[in-house]
Amino acid sequence: MNYRKAAPLPPVTLDDVRGAQKMLTGVARVTAMEGSRYLTQLVGAPVHLKCENLQRTGSFKLRGAYVRIAGLLPEERAAGVVAASAGNHAQGVALASSLLGVHSTVFMPKGAPLPKISATRDYGAEVRLHGDVVDETLAAAQEYAAETGAVFIHPFDHPDVIAGQGTVGLEILEQCPEVRTIVVGIGGGGLAAGIAVAVKALRPDVRIVGVQAAGSAAYPPSLAAGRPVSIENPATMADGIKVGRPGDVPFAIVGDLVDEVRTVSEDELSAALLLCLERAKLVVEPAGASPVAALLSDPGAFEGPVVAVLSGGNVDPVLMQRVLRHGMAAQGRYLAVRLRLTDRPGALATLLGVLSVVDANVLDVSHVRTDPRLGLTEAEVELHLETKGPAHCTEVGEALRQAGYLVID
Repeated sequence: MNYRKAAPLPPVTLDDVRGAQKMLTGVARVTAMEGSRYLTQLVGAPVHLKCENLQRTGSFKLRGAYVRIAGLLPEERAAGVVAASAGNHAQGVALASSLLGVHSTVFMPKGAPLPKISATRDYGAEVRLHGDVVDETLAAAQEYAAETGAVFIHPFDHPDVIAGQGTVGLEILEQCPEVRTIVVGIGGGGLAAGIAVAVKALRPDVRIVGVQAAGSAAYPPSLAAGRPVSIENPATMADGIKVGRPGDVPFAIVGDLVDEVRTVSEDELSAALLLCLERAKLVVEPAGASPVAALLSDPGAFEGPVVAVLSGGNVDPVLMQRVLRHGMAAQGRYLAVRLRLTDRPGALATLLGVLSVVDANVLDVSHVRTDPRLGLTEAEVELHLETKGPAHCTEVGEALRQAGYLVID
């Protein structure tokens, strides 16, 4: 649905974004633009991937953090900066601060993935673990700022941050001047707002589409209400866009300049991450894969050439394992099945023989003999199988039933 409406002039201008681009020269990488043959065939027009997952610190966040901190007065720099984040913003602030010689303190949730905590420390920040959810972590960081005088660096709700993120838009126009549609994930809105400011000023004909995870989509109701509204208990594996309320500054820009905001499901995010890994050979976190998820869910809705912004690649290995398995299941390439068989020597080997005939790859077997639900001569087996798609899953199930096995699920 298109929520375009009249709005006051945005607080960030093209000149601001161009100034940020000069400031970031030699600091942020001009990330690659890679073509995707698979998505091009699917959409029916050229599709390019803007690889911010290959940016320093693994995401676009360095751009906005550096511009914000570089713009501080000398006395503000002397007081240090503080931020709250579960990952990408934390690393962006840590590196930006180190490059500028500013002390940084970053509050992270107690349950933040260890690789992200370690990376933030390695980039030079003092890390403090506080709270079980990001809201508690944010409150602690703001309290620290009030007590110490450190400058709080917001992840998206500041004009300098938005100007820094907008440099992605300038690069897109330079690398793909024929672009007709830009698809970008939206959390608080800083990246989408920055891209929109830069692109619409130079190419108002380019369509900008924002993408949110369905379980954490605060922008559609906010745009409908004409003001930022909060949603309760946002839930998605895409933690990079898991934001319960749009930022005030980016909201005004998104409402005025972003043409459409779409939502994608968890299954679509999983499938997109798997596609990026298998077809593009790119490690992308769920939030970064959200534009690809939008293309997969409705390929005919996008006029090409299309640029999909892969905003980050900082994915926890444990989450990656779960997401890949989920993505394979969503594509019918992973099948979990429970069945009962007679508990006698050779029974399991016979079962595996049936699976071998239909070319199902067994990943894991769980064999239960002692359970009150089982008869004296029964055993229950849970199988995790790698399959070749929905049709193959059906073939496997039918083969088991024809062999006389009681398939429970």
